[in-house]
Amino acid sequence: MGSGFEELNTTLQILVYLGVFGIVAVAAGRIAGVFQKLKLPLITGFLVIGLVSGPEILGIIDAEALPKLNFLNDIALAFIAFAVGTELYLNELRSRMKSIISMTITQIIVTFIIVTLTMYMLTDVIPFFEGMKLAAKIVIAMLAGTIAIARSPASAIAIINELRARGPFTQTAIGVTVVKDFGVIVFFAVIFTLSKSMIQEAEFRMIYIAQVLVELILAFGIGFLVWLILRLVLSIKGALLLKKLLVLLVGFLVYGFTHLTADQSYLYMGLEIHIEPLLICIIGSFLVTNYSVYKNDFVRIVKELGPYVYIVFFTLTGALISLEVVASLWFVTLIIFGARITSLMIAGYAGSTLAGDSALYRRISWMPYVTQAGVGVGLATIIATEYSGWGGEFATIMISVIILNQIVGPPLFKWALHLVGEVHVKSDGSFEVERKILIFGWENQSTALANQLQKQNWKVEFVVTNPSDEILANDEFVVHEYFGSDHLSLRKFSAETADTIICLLSDEENYIICETAYEHFGTKHLIVRLNDREYYKKFHKIGVMVIDPPTAMVALMEHFVRSPIATSLLLGMDESQDSIDIELRNSNFHGLTLRDLRLPSDVIILAVTRGDHPIISHGYTRLRLGDIVTLVGSNASLDKVRLNLQGY
Repeated sequence: MGSGFEELNTTLQILVYLGVFGIVAVAAGRIAGVFQKLKLPLITGFLVIGLVSGPEILGIIDAEALPKLNFLNDIALAFIAFAVGTELYLNELRSRMKSIISMTITQIIVTFIIVTLTMYMLTDVIPFFEGMKLAAKIVIAMLAGTIAIARSPASAIAIINELRARGPFTQTAIGVTVVKDFGVIVFFAVIFTLSKSMIQEAEFRMIYIAQVLVELILAFGIGFLVWLILRLVLSIKGALLLKKLLVLLVGFLVYGFTHLTADQSYLYMGLEIHIEPLLICIIGSFLVTNYSVYKNDFVRIVKELGPYVYIVFFTLTGALISLEVVASLWFVTLIIFGARITSLMIAGYAGSTLAGDSALYRRISWMPYVTQAGVGVGLATIIATEYSGWGGEFATIMISVIILNQIVGPPLFKWALHLVGEVHVKSDGSFEVERKILIFGWENQSTALANQLQKQNWKVEFVVTNPSDEILANDEFVVHEYFGSDHLSLRKFSAETADTIICLLSDEENYIICETAYEHFGTKHLIVRLNDREYYKKFHKIGVMVIDPPTAMVALMEHFVRSPIATSLLLGMDESQDSIDIELRNSNFHGLTLRDLRLPSDVIILAVTRGDHPIISHGYTRLRLGDIVTLVGSNASLDKVRLNLQGY
């Protein structure tokens, strides 16, 4: 009876702690936006709010609550591993694999060695090292070196999306970031196992190596099982909310299983088998992403759950930070931060040199890898949880370093992207205008068309015969006077740079303009409004797209009758969606099948045109450079797809 009452009391206590923490987490989600306005990462805001709410300041989250809420950390850490796995998409990494491998290996080795040596040399000035044996000091320094390797895929992707960055430097940066985080989790699994043995017994035995190998094999095997379970979860029809909850549950069960394995192995074997749950989850996620038809669904679930999980994780982590340790060991934080930056510079230069990159790349190749976040913080919290004494102080030092990296890293990455010329936004944040349309003729229809095109970020200019002062003085569009249709006259207003020419003049004038553009400029799109059917064949012969107003209206009404939803969509009547044609210019996608494209969940492929001929498309259709891909989806998602397919 007493035992049952005690269990009920514990359950109620956890529910109260959850309720209080839930209020803090909701507040963190709101207040952290202030940090973003100050050009600081959201993660920093969550950590600060967690710190303020924690036991050392306001005490809203008290010290007794933290161990009771540790299961939230388990769920969040499993999710972070899932998120890293979704970024390990082999088809997108293949083209820069040489640079990615050389940069990853040099960064892991150099950063680990330099930060480990730095931490070891600081053992005499860090209080929690006092009284520890040599083996324990070495392995704790190695844990610091391991955490220093970690990077932040989420932060890197956010910066790339913000700047619309595309190019070999960008591709290498995201590839190294993702592969490094996979490598650091494997590395951590090895070092953490050694730490548990060597800190307890303070001497090295060969059985530790065998133990590490067994644990790695088990992790890969269980990761394969997690892949099968995730496939089963993702195969559920519809029920997106249920699938999200089940994905989180799978991650939590992985942690529960590894904790149980560690306890039981120690109880019956006298040797604690620690199978790293982060490694299990990242392997399962990697397999789903690369060897499953459910990769798009999985990526969507991870993307939609991410903001909520990160609020919970980083706010709870902030509550673990010790202000006393931060204040007393601030110089240690700065030294480790400086050592990590130095190691990245050395490793970046060495790695890019081995890969044969340019001199500019060698000088700035370290800049994309400064930022740290989820994985690094996650590894620090694992140590804090496992080692209740010195672990909390160690985690506080490493999290302080990570916060510095969070502040310094993003501006450095942005600067590097600007230096290599892979940024596609202006300094004020608006998109660069890369598409230009010339409209010949000024009338109500042409100005209405121009207004619609401008809303879609097209640069529209008019060419008008004898324009009035009123037309020339308009504030919306650039207007050129039409002096002739020969190529020299058209070059006066840079007609050769236009992506599209639209002609609304007489058929004779329209034909001469189109013929000149066709023969001298190779203009991609020529469009005319037809006045007389006799000109139809002449226009068609030089590849002009012809709009015949009477028949166009009949055809439009026919399509509305036969397929009203598709017609409404193609006409842009749904303002949140659009359809576009994209020419494949990015060689990285050449030969890739349509099913291997990682399209956003709200984008679908309508057709593929090759050599002016539409081809029957299916999941195994292989793309070729120069293909025109017709897609439909939301405006924001289509813009991202355009950047990927058109390249840099």
